[in-house]
Amino acid sequence: MVADLLIANKVLLLLCTSMYLGTGWSLLLFSFPTASDLTVDNYALVFNRPVARATSFFTWMTTVMLASAALMIAGDARSAYVVLPVLVLAAVVAATLLTVLAIIPINRELDAGITDPAVLQDHLSRWMALNKVRVGLWTLQWTCLALAFALRQR
Repeated sequence: MVADLLIANKVLLLLCTSMYLGTGWSLLLFSFPTASDLTVDNYALVFNRPVARATSFFTWMTTVMLASAALMIAGDARSAYVVLPVLVLAAVVAATLLTVLAIIPINRELDAGITDPAVLQDHLSRWMALNKVRVGLWTLQWTCLALAFALRQR
């Protein structure tokens, strides 16, 4: 029974890391290339509401991920595999700190309304640069968790 719950926990964490991975790479591949088309007249439509919704959802999901990674660490504590959920947890914490300390302040400025095109492009450029780092952290989370599953199959 406990073993089954630990497996379910790992699958839940894999789901969460997969959601971050997909969201991040979708931004890089599909949204970032159109950033230069955004103007002070249209950016709010494609930026503000989606980012607010994502922030709300991912705040809840990150809380689940922190608890789930901690549980996975406890379950793997007597194994060499413990390093992988430790890395997942570290990457979740790092991405969360990056989000709270650097990305959300830019979100707030964009949400407040920007009327100067140069300021808008500056904010979007900084936001995208920070998100490239965050996508790297999200990719690390998923890769470590995928390795945790794959290595147990050898």
